[in-house]
Amino acid sequence: MKPSSFAHLRQDGVSFLVSLTPELVRIIHWGEDLGDIKDFESYLAASIEPTAHAEGDFPDQSGIWREQARGAIGSPVLRGHRQGEDFSPLFVLISHSSSEQELVVVGEDAAAGLRIETSFSFVGAGVLVTTQAVTNIGPGDYFLEDLATYLPLPDRAQESLDFAGRWVKERQPVRRQIQPGVVSREVREGRTSHDYTILQLAMTTAATFRSGEVWSLGLMFSGNSRHTIEQLQSGRKSISASELLMPGEMILEAGKSYEAAPVAAVYSNSGIDGTSDRSYRWLRSRPDHPTNKRPRPLTLNVWEAVYFDHDLGKLTELAKVAKKIGVERFVLDDGWFGSRRDDTSGLGDWVISKDVWPEGLGPLIEVVKANGMEFGLWFEGEMVNPDSDVYRAHPEWILNVDGRVPPTGRGQLVLDLTNPNCYQHVFDQTNKILTDFDISYIKWDHNRPLVDPGHNGKAAVHEQTKSLYRLFTELKANHPGLEIESCASGGGRVDLGIAQIVDRFWVSDCNDALERQYIQRYTQIGIPPEMLGSHIGPTESHTTGRVHSLGFRAITALFGHAGLEWDITKATADEQDHLKNWATYYKKNRDLLHSGKVVRVETDNEATFVHGVVSQDQSKAIFAYVTLQGQAASRANAILIDGLDSNRSYSVKAVYPVGKPVFQERTGPKWLDGVVLTGKALTQIGLRPPILFPETALLIEIEAI
Repeated sequence: MKPSSFAHLRQDGVSFLVSLTPELVRIIHWGEDLGDIKDFESYLAASIEPTAHAEGDFPDQSGIWREQARGAIGSPVLRGHRQGEDFSPLFVLISHSSSEQELVVVGEDAAAGLRIETSFSFVGAGVLVTTQAVTNIGPGDYFLEDLATYLPLPDRAQESLDFAGRWVKERQPVRRQIQPGVVSREVREGRTSHDYTILQLAMTTAATFRSGEVWSLGLMFSGNSRHTIEQLQSGRKSISASELLMPGEMILEAGKSYEAAPVAAVYSNSGIDGTSDRSYRWLRSRPDHPTNKRPRPLTLNVWEAVYFDHDLGKLTELAKVAKKIGVERFVLDDGWFGSRRDDTSGLGDWVISKDVWPEGLGPLIEVVKANGMEFGLWFEGEMVNPDSDVYRAHPEWILNVDGRVPPTGRGQLVLDLTNPNCYQHVFDQTNKILTDFDISYIKWDHNRPLVDPGHNGKAAVHEQTKSLYRLFTELKANHPGLEIESCASGGGRVDLGIAQIVDRFWVSDCNDALERQYIQRYTQIGIPPEMLGSHIGPTESHTTGRVHSLGFRAITALFGHAGLEWDITKATADEQDHLKNWATYYKKNRDLLHSGKVVRVETDNEATFVHGVVSQDQSKAIFAYVTLQGQAASRANAILIDGLDSNRSYSVKAVYPVGKPVFQERTGPKWLDGVVLTGKALTQIGLRPPILFPETALLIEIEAI
């Protein structure tokens, strides 16, 4: 390919324009498609900054590596040193190659003994993935502190949105004005964390779910992380993401390289929902995406039904009721192994407990399969209880510093998967269970943060994370068709990195439908619903104590990879009938729910959500109208439906797969039994909702005629 001074990458309505010279590699534009460009020099000239007083003598044009040696005063891409020296590299472009959808550039600082390679690749749906590697080409060790992806933001990016949280209240939105300085969202738990943002978004002023421009970055890694938005005194802004390296964690010997975790960059000119749409289409385009293999099976996890009280008779009863309802997957949770009768012992001993299962898991699996379901099993292979056979035999097999025992969490310590012998123990015991029994699915938990995460005196979060990825990859290779759910006390490990390996996420340990409305809403910003476990929990939530109707719980659970986590043997006959109807409805509509565009309608009313899924061809849709709290007005705002073809006519009706909700009115709206409206009318006029109790949901079906 003939060398060019510019590279213009394009895909699906997105442009990425880069100027390439030995002196400076600079991103001119990342955003809406610019079309065919005839005169690149004019685009470059238009983007050159003036030189202000009290600044440098040359225009401040930060290149892709943001070196201070070029006068850049913002955060650099690369931070590190060689015993205090070579702290300020100056990279010269030594090679590049490009196509319409990929650019690879290599820079070198011979004096500092460093080479950096950065690639930008469109991977589908306009999602731009950045990868970087730094190589120590000089003498002696190079102490790497950070290697980040930075992308420029335009002046009109005025607000940011990211997500905070805690156990049973993950991914709560935090919206801010972008101000001078750095806003940094950092995680040091050694896992993704309940407080993790998945994507960090920069937006135009007052951008909504359905309108405005959005630029977002998401780190594709499950260890420590950093996401930032920075505004300099010049007013210029940037957004970044990187693995957060611990002190001394990455020391590069001569000739060695560090490959940074990939970063996914998503631009949308159709609001936050446009960001979700691009992310979904990218993930769904992968050959091994779960819905490309088969429909997502309706799942029963028995944790909130039996907890640690495992009894074949009780579980058989659960299986029979599950068959009646139409469940397709039965998952046995914690308590089947070693001395694990509660959460204080046995973790790490992945052998079937003779006390609980004297004949092994075979009899239960036979019962499950005889009732038409596949069998799944819970593991927490990265953790160990001090009261366990493996810890008594190998107390050195934990992540630690200087041989000291870290503080426990949930009564657990963390096994050192970077230790080959420890890794082999976990793999062998897990692999044996999967070999000995017909198990198609595992729920893999991670119930505590990493504290003192060291191996042989050095920080080991990076290598621990890579070891987990390797473990999952090897288990899947040994057991074709195996599905893995990522769980970490619920939603503590949901990220775009492990999403490339696992098939499902447990979104939260909270099955309270009200909390789930928020948690699922914002987790779905980056992860498609078919990868997000959403279960009907008990009538009274065990994490909040709230009591919700079956209808509210069922409609909430419908908009994800649906399932049950409830002692359904205690459900009334009417409830079991409703569950059967709901299961049938889920199976009938899961292709739509798991392939369509997610639409979140702005209601201008904090008391309600309106959200749904629209088929890609705009011929069908299912929406939920949700009352989150009591209304301020006597009658709620109209239900506006977006995402449909404005010029097509649609039949619209309410449906009740789990029975009608209670209407609080003297007279009700007339459309519930069916009307015909255009897509434009649904957006502009909408549907007048019935008056519902707080914490209630109504399901609406829409189909083109």
